[in-house]
Amino acid sequence: METAAVAQSVPPKAVPESRTEMQLSFSPLVKQTANAVVNVYAEKLVERASPFDGDPFFERFFGQRMPNRSEKQSSLGSGVIVGADGTVVTNNHVIEGADDIKVALADGREFESKVVLKDDRLDLAVLKIQNGGPFETIPLGDSDRVEVGDLVLAIGNPFGVGQTVTSGIVSALARNQVTPGSDFGFFIQTDAAINPGNSGGGLIDMSGRLIGINTAIFSRGGGSNGVGFAIPANLVKVFVESAKGGNGSFVRPFIGATFEPVTSDVAESLGLDRARGALVSAVIEGGPAEQAGIKPGEVVTAVNGIAVEHPDALGYRLTTVGIGKEVRLTIASNGKTHEVTLKLDRAPETQPRDERLIEGRSPFAGAVVGNLSPRLADELRLPATSSGVVVTAVNRGSPAARVGFAPKDIIVAVNGVAIDTTQTLEKVSQDDPSFWRVEIERDGQRIRQFFR
Repeated sequence: METAAVAQSVPPKAVPESRTEMQLSFSPLVKQTANAVVNVYAEKLVERASPFDGDPFFERFFGQRMPNRSEKQSSLGSGVIVGADGTVVTNNHVIEGADDIKVALADGREFESKVVLKDDRLDLAVLKIQNGGPFETIPLGDSDRVEVGDLVLAIGNPFGVGQTVTSGIVSALARNQVTPGSDFGFFIQTDAAINPGNSGGGLIDMSGRLIGINTAIFSRGGGSNGVGFAIPANLVKVFVESAKGGNGSFVRPFIGATFEPVTSDVAESLGLDRARGALVSAVIEGGPAEQAGIKPGEVVTAVNGIAVEHPDALGYRLTTVGIGKEVRLTIASNGKTHEVTLKLDRAPETQPRDERLIEGRSPFAGAVVGNLSPRLADELRLPATSSGVVVTAVNRGSPAARVGFAPKDIIVAVNGVAIDTTQTLEKVSQDDPSFWRVEIERDGQRIRQFFR
């Protein structure tokens, strides 16, 4: 009943039917929202190696190590004020590594700000303006109500020229495989011009609500080709709530299974009308998925009645439901469908990670290792089914660094001994063999190395 009442309160969408309607202006909408879109200036101090490093003449005067030069690097992006107290949403890549962040309002005022929460996987960050206020805001809309063809405005600061407004339509929904290296894939696509500097700016609907944070473009020359992407407001809403809750990191729900896209062959074999959904490839023993009766080979086709297009869409739907909530999944199997209910929680730490620094003269000296669990695997972006001992950090200049160990390497065996815990690895590393036989797993591949 409540859903029906909300639907009835939303006015029907219409297209222009006369020359007069075609001459209508976006100006009132811009005046309503533009003051809540800000410029974000981020600066960080980086060290540059001296060009004379290694020169014996200069090393006579400066010692064995040449002094490095420090210089400032600046980046420019956009942001949206979503709280009158100065809460600002932007992209993580706009402020990543910054030592100093300033927010400039459309009226020219500048404020210092600090990072409250950031996440490189979602490419989102929440900032807090340090003084001033109350500030004008843009209300967060319901991005699930967005439809292809809806008119939208993109507001930001492209190329640092100043606040700019562009218009377009929603070109597509649920786009994935947009940003290389990212594990988030559920974007709103728009043809409103988005250029460098627009990152973190707002995608606004015709009611003046924020429906997305402009994030990425497809471009060969660095400019807009009419293919831009925004993070949906419903995910932004959950992220902002997490920041206001004082969380130091953003936690995603753990379902205890891994998924693959559904191919046309798989769809045909399962009796699906088309290739859609998330194919269950593996289920973790004792996890929520196994407890709910989900099995490998089945396909998740909907979350709480909303269709799931691909595994990235499943991740998005679960994340926007939120930790601690129950979710209803529609499962397709053997030409039939059924529903299961499970509670969303964070990934468990099934065993103490027992992180320790390996010391001594072995090839592992200088590596920090930990016992894998679903929680540590999630933090390191490893498959949830990963187990064993993983490298979490490598000290510069250490034996481990010199032989090529890197974070996320899973140490499988050493000289024929299976490595099941960090304690086992530490004990084995104290041996003094004539040579070391090491087997590791990196990016899903087994690698065998020999060291003297």
